[in-house]
Amino acid sequence: QVQPVESGGGSVQAGGSLRLSCTVSVGEDYINLLAWFRQAPGKEREGVAAIVPKGVLTYYGDSVKERFSISRENDENTVFLQMNNLKPEDSAMYYCAAANARWWLMTADQHLDPTTYPYWGQGTQVTVSS
Repeated sequence: QVQPVESGGGSVQAGGSLRLSCTVSVGEDYINLLAWFRQAPGKEREGVAAIVPKGVLTYYGDSVKERFSISRENDENTVFLQMNNLKPEDSAMYYCAAANARWWLMTADQHLDPTTYPYWGQGTQVTVSS
């Protein structure tokens, strides 16, 4: 059974940095896509970043481009999100998501669409104070 587990959230002042990690246990299953989403109270879940196998392609939401960076380890089932120059509006619950999909046929929007991903972690809270 596929189960992502996030870590690394916390509280930071504006302008600071945090690094989130997610390890996905897959059992006998297989996953190839990994992504980060976030959801603030009263708002829809938002695609933050996504990455395909070997990291050959990455995708970012408009609000985090140039500040966040997604990467994955060689074992392919661990993904990181480096968040720099954090802003109060980045405060949210951050979720790691995984999928087994034909990523080479997908559009950029599909990579950041939560409906693409059937496997979700419990989330890790990020709070940025001004």
